[in-house]
Amino acid sequence: MHSPAHKHVNKHRMSRRRLCTPGGGAAAAGALGGGIAAFGGSGADAAQPAAKKPAGQRHFAHPGLLHNAGDLHRAEARVAAGRDPWLAGWHRLTANPHSASTWRPRPQATVVRGAVPGQNHPVLYRDIHAAYQNALRWRIGGTKANGDTAVAILNAWSATLTTLTGNADRFLAAGIYGYQFANAAELVRDHPDFEFARFKKMLRTIFYPMNIDFLTRHDDAVISGYWANWDLCNLASVMAIGILLDDLALFRGAVKYLKNGEGNGSIKNAIPFRYDAQGLAQWQESGRDQGHSMTGVGLLGAICEMAWNQGTDLYGYDDNRFLHAAEYVARYNLGAHVPFTPYGRRSGDGHGQWREQTMISAAARGQLRPVWEILHHHYARRRGLSTPYVTAMAEKVRAEGGGGDYGPHSGGYDQLGFGTLLYSK
Repeated sequence: MHSPAHKHVNKHRMSRRRLCTPGGGAAAAGALGGGIAAFGGSGADAAQPAAKKPAGQRHFAHPGLLHNAGDLHRAEARVAAGRDPWLAGWHRLTANPHSASTWRPRPQATVVRGAVPGQNHPVLYRDIHAAYQNALRWRIGGTKANGDTAVAILNAWSATLTTLTGNADRFLAAGIYGYQFANAAELVRDHPDFEFARFKKMLRTIFYPMNIDFLTRHDDAVISGYWANWDLCNLASVMAIGILLDDLALFRGAVKYLKNGEGNGSIKNAIPFRYDAQGLAQWQESGRDQGHSMTGVGLLGAICEMAWNQGTDLYGYDDNRFLHAAEYVARYNLGAHVPFTPYGRRSGDGHGQWREQTMISAAARGQLRPVWEILHHHYARRRGLSTPYVTAMAEKVRAEGGGGDYGPHSGGYDQLGFGTLLYSK
């Protein structure tokens, strides 16, 4: 027999399904509270610099994506003093071949992701991680060669890239690589050789439109059809681009969707069931596999940290709902039992087909991903909350590496990583 919670969530999903037309556009746009317009920057002047803010309008802090000025200064000082765990994190960074100043970019005009001829997206994600890692070495170690390399990579891509395409996976590319690109750029935004205006135009005209297209239309599928990480990577990109470009509408639109959106990336849909007595909450993809569950946790952690650095607390939203989900995923991947409520949704085109998961998936259980330090250092260190399983996972992964350290395929590059170096306090 289904639990009362299961009945409640299925009823909610059915009501959402009735809002969707076969094309999906109008209903999904309404879920955004105004659709594309709610995020701003989508008109004929989308490629132009952001307008000057009126007096009193909020200004963004820079650097202010995954790392603020305090994070970078602390890492610089602790590494220079030879102190662990920062030094161990630094050694993970400098040992990664992507961080070498000898890295040379291979920009492409068209990037393809998906099971279609010409798939070439690995060249993009490897260059992004090389730009990010070189930028970190420049900001923390002060080595000019690394800063120059990071900028050369970003400049090469903004001068070359014109198209992201492929099957539906093109939206994963737009989301994951959009937010990662923005984070690399944020670290070198004040480098004298950075073609910043051109880079911002690339994000505004290539990545952002695809992010919004997915969040409003969901590739013309029923809105509950795509797993949480699809929404989350595109929301991470919208938020990161909004901060990088000082576009308040984009930032606010992403926050609004996370709190009230109809897709599975909104916080309450990504975390559908709570077990308050145990301090746990079920992640939406738990019945799918653990690799995707950890990817989703990593994406929501990145979103929460970027928002936190701009004065918005999503970590604590709905009585720390995300903490309880992170504890749930961590506990299960440490080998312990967790409760599981049967989870149902519709997926596919039009009204979709009903699918239900009746048990948690053990697929990819126990794998290591660099997603835990950021959560440990927020909830346990900043907030002083009890995080036994998140902390145990952070200790298991420590010192965190980054792209290239967790497998050669795209999943090994889904997180930027190096949390031990950047978040230890």
